[in-house]
Amino acid sequence: MEPFAAVQRKDGQSIRYLLVDDSVFARKNLARMVEQFGGEVAGEAGDGCAAITEYERVRPDMVLMDITMPLMEGIEAAERIVRQHPEARIVMVSSVGYQENIVAALQKGARHFVQKPVKPEVLYEVIKYVMGEDCVSAGAAEES
Repeated sequence: MEPFAAVQRKDGQSIRYLLVDDSVFARKNLARMVEQFGGEVAGEAGDGCAAITEYERVRPDMVLMDITMPLMEGIEAAERIVRQHPEARIVMVSSVGYQENIVAALQKGARHFVQKPVKPEVLYEVIKYVMGEDCVSAGAAEES
């Protein structure tokens, strides 16, 4: 796999992620990718209810959240997190890429959507886009 330039917060710290998916395999796969991008897994959750609790506990820079999960769907969890924390950056990651799900997720406060199976290069670009001006790639940070 080709290496990616590390994407960091403007303060030079690693971007901290909350990974939310009912599949342990999917979470491990996402964890491998974000670590490849220089990120840090701050927390994990297997359903929407746990995602809300974990968000409060770890206050991540970004949430990567599945849509279809037990107890509470990802769209509802995203809406509840954003209601309490309007600055929350949530990216929906799902194989259920129906147009209405994507639209609903974005209307409820998600910032972007990534289709499963997740391609590292797509996730990398989405992370840079969603972090916007609050991130730098490591190559740019070292020049100063």
